[in-house]
Amino acid sequence: MTDPTLATSTEEWQALVRLASPTEERNPRTTDVDLLPTADVVRLITDEDAGVADAVRAQRDHIARAVDLAVEALRAGGRVHYVGSGTSGRLGVLDAVELLPTYGVGEEWFVAHLAGGVGAMMLAVEGAEDDVALGRADVDAVGPHDLVVGLAASGRTPYVRGALDVARERGARTVLVSANPGAPLAEGVDVAILVDTGPEVVTGSTRMKAATAQKLVLNTFSTATMIRLGKTYSNLMIDVRPTNQKLRARIVRMLVQATGLGAPECEDVLQEADGEVHVALVMLLAGVDADAAREALAGDGVAGVRGALARLGALPAR
Repeated sequence: MTDPTLATSTEEWQALVRLASPTEERNPRTTDVDLLPTADVVRLITDEDAGVADAVRAQRDHIARAVDLAVEALRAGGRVHYVGSGTSGRLGVLDAVELLPTYGVGEEWFVAHLAGGVGAMMLAVEGAEDDVALGRADVDAVGPHDLVVGLAASGRTPYVRGALDVARERGARTVLVSANPGAPLAEGVDVAILVDTGPEVVTGSTRMKAATAQKLVLNTFSTATMIRLGKTYSNLMIDVRPTNQKLRARIVRMLVQATGLGAPECEDVLQEADGEVHVALVMLLAGVDADAAREALAGDGVAGVRGALARLGALPAR
């Protein structure tokens, strides 16, 4: 429970106690969960989880609008900032860091801010989520071309509120991802993604359904953004960082899948392209050398491999 001494007034504390969120309600389907055998406990948990995907699907139009804001921000030279505390904040960190090996994208595009800093990934930092000033300070570098995505299961986290306030003051666009359809922070954001996952199996344990929903939203949001920005060719990852044997093998396999050519030829062309996957793919599909492929990729107009192939007069494989 939040320490009442952190509230700025008696009235604020009383409002916090009264504040209702579906995640804080008791789930009538699980009131006897502590009396059940293991198999029934697991059944109840998985039955509750089964509805999460539908709740996320109901927000797909809002997610699509958030993706368009992210694409606009990144094309304008801005960044996407994830801001959250506790489980919500950790999920933001997880999504951001996984974009580097998967799509070759680092903090120049996506940056995560977790209340309490890096140490809060492993150990809760008391009071950090209630610190509005900390939320403001952590996103002090936000500019008008950026997008700030607040992550708050309850929809009221003060740390996130501080960050969203700064974003609006700077002219940046804002998104809220919450498991509370009545989220107070939804007021004033450009897009509110409010996933109604209902009461948790264990009251208030938002690491469960609410967190699963947030993970699905972030997976969809960042993946769709990468696709829109040309980080895939068809449904293939073409910006994988070959940081280990598995990923190096995946790159060659991807070239084989995209072109229908043999692995030895794809490996040879990848080497000619100095390991640049985009260049190798254009070389293989258009039958050109590395210089021509690079020139086509650097051209104006449609971004990515398909744009380069169009400039070279090659028909992209489907």
